[in-house]
Amino acid sequence: QVQLVESGGGLVQAGGSLRLSCVVSGSFFRFYAMAWYRQAPGKQRELVAAITSGGNTRYADSVKGRFTISRDNAKNTVSLQMNSLKPEDTGVYYCNRDQTRGGLFGSWGQGTQVTVSS
Repeated sequence: QVQLVESGGGLVQAGGSLRLSCVVSGSFFRFYAMAWYRQAPGKQRELVAAITSGGNTRYADSVKGRFTISRDNAKNTVSLQMNSLKPEDTGVYYCNRDQTRGGLFGSWGQGTQVTVSS
């Protein structure tokens, strides 16, 4: 079973930056389209950024121009660089497969908490 381990979250002031990382176990990472999701308090989990196996990216409108997703297939890692953070970016961030391209892994990692203060 694939394991997902997210890290890099923290408490930051509005306008600050954070870089999240997710390490994915297994031998087939390079074939997966991957994504970052976030779940804000009281809200449903939403996709914020995705990257195909070939490196094409897309973003939710709310983060476009501020967040950058990338991947390192040699390290089985997908990252999310978050700049110009806003209080509404607060939530728990998770990585998983891009649900629109082949479905999700059977389980989620523990996520990493991002809190942006105003």
